[in-house]
Amino acid sequence: MPLILKTKSLRLFGRLGLILFVTEPALAGPYNDPGHAPITMSAWATAVDSFSPGPVDIANPGLGVAQFGLPANTLGPSTNEEFDVYSLGDGGEITLFFADGIANGIGDDFAVYENGFFTPGGLFAEFAFIEVSSNGIDFARFDSTSLHATPVSSFASVDRTDYDNLAGDQPLDLGTGFDLAELTNHPLVYAGLLNPIDIQYVRVIDVVGDGSQLDGLGQPVYDPYATAFASGGFDINAVGVLNTVPEPRLAVMLAAGVFGLAMLSVRNRGKRRCAPFGP
Repeated sequence: MPLILKTKSLRLFGRLGLILFVTEPALAGPYNDPGHAPITMSAWATAVDSFSPGPVDIANPGLGVAQFGLPANTLGPSTNEEFDVYSLGDGGEITLFFADGIANGIGDDFAVYENGFFTPGGLFAEFAFIEVSSNGIDFARFDSTSLHATPVSSFASVDRTDYDNLAGDQPLDLGTGFDLAELTNHPLVYAGLLNPIDIQYVRVIDVVGDGSQLDGLGQPVYDPYATAFASGGFDINAVGVLNTVPEPRLAVMLAAGVFGLAMLSVRNRGKRRCAPFGP
C-alpha cells in the first residue's frame, strides 16, 4: 500500500475511534490539560516566517524529507480537517508570525493544534517542542515533561496525561495551551531580549520520538516512531491566540479622551468662577 494511503487509513481508523469511543480511555498521568476549542481564539498566525522539514526517518536520511501539506496550511483558523496540515518530519520545524502579537494574560495565552485522534489504547499523538520570540532571533523554549518511559511503536497510542508543555496532547478539534507566565523568569527576559507581553513569533519543532531528545527534566521523550512516510512527524494544523497584545493606538486614544474630559471639566469650573453676580 502506498505510504500516503497507509497514513490516510490510519487517520480513518482514528475517525471511527472517535465515533465508537465517545470518551477517551482511563487517564493515569497528572497532566490533564482540557485543551482549547478554536472558537475561543481571538487571533491566529498571519504569516510563515521560516520552515525546515525534517527527514521521514532520521535513522535513514536516504528516504528524503517529509512532504505532506503546505506551510501555508498552518495560517488562519483551525479548520478541523485532519489533512489540512503541514507535516514536519523528524525534527522539522516551522516558525509563525503573529501580526496582533501574543500577550501574557490570565491562564493560557495561545494554543497549538495538531491532528491527533483517540483509539482504544489512548491518543495517537505526535509531539512538538514550543518556542517563542519577540524579535524573531532569540527564542525561549517552554520546559516540557514526559513521564512515558518506554519507546512507542509507529502506530501505538499514549496516555496524553503523561505529557506536559508539548504540543500535540489533544485531539484534532482542541489545541494544546501554553502560558507565557512560565517564561517570565527566563534568562532572555532578564537580558531584555524577550518580552512576555509582546510575543511575535512561535516556533514549532517536531519531537523525534525515539527518545533521543529530552524534556526539561532531562528525561527522554517518546512518541510514535518510526513514522517513515511523507506525512511523518508533527502535523501542525494551526496556532491560535487567546490573549493578543493591546492595540497601542487604542491606549493613546483612551488617554487623549481622558485628558480631553479633564480639560473640559477645568474649563467649565473656570467659567462658573468667572460668572457675574446678579441677573
